[in-house]
Amino acid sequence: MTRTIVIFIGSLLIAIAYNQFLIPHEVLSAGISGIAIIIGLLTPFDTGVMNFLLNLPLLIFGMMKLGKRFISYTILSVIVLSTALYYLPVYAVSSDPILSSIFGGVLSGIGIGIILRYSGSTGGFDIIGMILAKKMDFPIGAILTGLNGIVILASGFLLNWDSALNTLVSIFITGKVIDSIHTHHMKLTVTIITDKGEEVRDKLLSQLYRGITIMDGEGGYTQIKRKILMTVISRYELADMKQCIRDVDPQAFVNITQTVDVMGLFNRDQSKTALQMKNL
Repeated sequence: MTRTIVIFIGSLLIAIAYNQFLIPHEVLSAGISGIAIIIGLLTPFDTGVMNFLLNLPLLIFGMMKLGKRFISYTILSVIVLSTALYYLPVYAVSSDPILSSIFGGVLSGIGIGIILRYSGSTGGFDIIGMILAKKMDFPIGAILTGLNGIVILASGFLLNWDSALNTLVSIFITGKVIDSIHTHHMKLTVTIITDKGEEVRDKLLSQLYRGITIMDGEGGYTQIKRKILMTVISRYELADMKQCIRDVDPQAFVNITQTVDVMGLFNRDQSKTALQMKNL
């Protein structure tokens, strides 16, 4: 219930950012929502309706590839955002387009950030990123940046270049706010020290596509034997991994570190190792 409420609030914040700050000044958002805003500005079609219709095929594809749990929260976000865009009035809180771009970017970044933090997404390019992140070690950040670049160029050619530059400012600020709330690294190394190694392993393998390396560990002071599990995940999987660990062993020690790059079998089973570690 808490996650549902948070995703509802986050989606509502995004809709307010669009209708009260961005759309009145012809400033676009990133991703599918940005395309929906362009269509809403240039045609009689409503932005909220277009946001839902454009996301619909991606949601269906994501349901097949990502599973019902993740997509169910994404569907909730898309429905709330699209409905709010349809019913909330479009009016400018500020007459300054630059200020509106900044505050709209901050507000939408807060909304998207808390949705990501609670294992959801706003649909669109996030679904594409999730699918690629789970299936292959792909430069997701570069792809998403490229797709957003197309949105910015489209705003320049179809609207005007002031709108394109303001859109760039808004998208940049949105990304920075998301980074501060969620996490900006695409890959993360997770180390888990637990008394329930086998149970945690089974839970993670049933929920994630990543391999897990298992090591034997011993407490330096207590000399108690424990299992050490290590894996590398994408940022999209972080919230689900935390929940899996809490479900099995709430007392587990978990260390999450940023990973600059990965070589080898990032998306396949890693070999188990048995290393005796004495200095824990």
